Amino acid sequence: MKRRSQAKELCDLKVVRVNGQIVKASKEVKPGDTVEIDTVSRYVKFTVLEIPSGKNVSKKKARELIEIIEDRKKDIRDIIDLI
Repeated sequence: MKRRSQAKELCDLKVVRVNGQIVKASKEVKPGDTVEIDTVSRYVKFTVLEIPSGKNVSKKKARELIEIIEDRKKDIRDIIDLI
């Protein structure tokens, strides 16, 4: 439940994009979709490979459902450049 609420919070902050479009938490993702999460401290971009059939997914299985394209922590200098 914690992850779902975090995802909703990020969507409400408008830092989540699916296929280049800012999305609401209700957006249904499909295999092949590209998801980007761009917060102040981190940027993650991944492709959805598979949608799980059940609600409970182990961490190991979750890693198999996506392909990470980019995952980087932002340096404080990156943040300062935005100001």
